[in-house]
Amino acid sequence: MSLGLRNIIKPYPSPIITGRGIDLDFPMLAGCLALLGLGLVMITSASSEVAAVQSGNTLYMMIRHLVYLVIGLGACVVTMMIPIATWQRLGWLMLIGAFGLLIMVILPGIGREVNGSMRWIGFGAFNVQPSEIAKVFVVIYLAGYLVRRQKEVRESWMGFFKPFIVLLPMAGLLLMEPDFGATVVMMGAAAAMLFLGGVGLFRFTLMVVLAVAAVTILVQAQPYRMARLITFTDPWSDQFGSGYQLTQALIAFGRGEWLGVGLGNSVQKQFYLPEAHTDFVFSVLAEELGVVGSLCTVALFVFVCVRGMYIGLWAEKAKQYFAAYVAYGLSFLWIGQFLINIGVNVGLLPTKGLTLPFLSYGGSSLVICCACLGLLLRIEWESRTHLGSEEMEFSESDFAEEPTHGR
Repeated sequence: MSLGLRNIIKPYPSPIITGRGIDLDFPMLAGCLALLGLGLVMITSASSEVAAVQSGNTLYMMIRHLVYLVIGLGACVVTMMIPIATWQRLGWLMLIGAFGLLIMVILPGIGREVNGSMRWIGFGAFNVQPSEIAKVFVVIYLAGYLVRRQKEVRESWMGFFKPFIVLLPMAGLLLMEPDFGATVVMMGAAAAMLFLGGVGLFRFTLMVVLAVAAVTILVQAQPYRMARLITFTDPWSDQFGSGYQLTQALIAFGRGEWLGVGLGNSVQKQFYLPEAHTDFVFSVLAEELGVVGSLCTVALFVFVCVRGMYIGLWAEKAKQYFAAYVAYGLSFLWIGQFLINIGVNVGLLPTKGLTLPFLSYGGSSLVICCACLGLLLRIEWESRTHLGSEEMEFSESDFAEEPTHGR
């Protein structure tokens, strides 16, 4: 067999292909698997009534979610096997692909409309949500930009504004769907990455002020957004109209009390609370598992997000700056979605259709979350073993010794 062919078919070393077996960040993996398992249980419970009416099978949504979960775990394994340097090289192609997907989804005949929004591309029985993919691709592109233009970003206005030449058109495409929540999460993660990339405090403050002004204008530009903003402050004033979803979510929290009504015993999931297995699955969780179960779930999310930030910090200490920025960006995507979804469920934020990472029903969100987990596990492994260099050649001897875990 020729050397060239051998190099093509030989798998890259990865956390699951080493001379010493599986070498993963087990605390991070355990936290995410716990959330995935909890999500499967809650989807099974929260969707049972809807699934029974829509398909005649109470486990229909659970089976679909399980299929997505298997695909997601496969995506996690695949991303763990790809060197971070490869993602860095493909950053521009991913950005072009993100624009292509977001343009396709708003084209008549390609995009699929659900509840008045064109956010999905249909592939038979499955829908793909391009915004979930685009957010991750933007993080990868921006991480590469911060590495290439680090000095320019830190010292000049032009280096600061250049990323927005890309980000603003992408935000515009998201708003055309419309997907206001995804826009906020993407721009928030990008702003946090720029700040960690060394943007000066004055320029960062100016960016925050402009972002707040833009959000205010966007909210006032659409009557339904303004109605949501007014209603969430007092949902009981129109509890059978615009405040219906939030009042039903709050009733679920009230019924749960400290220890919950018991798994599977939710009343609100029985067609009182719309989207009980998607955007408002946390409300059903609070009703069935109570304050204790809710706080344990929040603690899991906090652990996973903080661990993701630490993975970025470890990569930065290993001078693997692209990997560090990717880890920071992915963590901020999770943090943004987590805060917005929980905030909506408890009435701290206006109602917004944004899934809860790892828990909510939704194939695109679940698969992308698992793929992001694979990226973070790869980043942690490369920073710990110092094998994250694009120029480094790997051999079996690189993995012969037992690792010394200091984390």
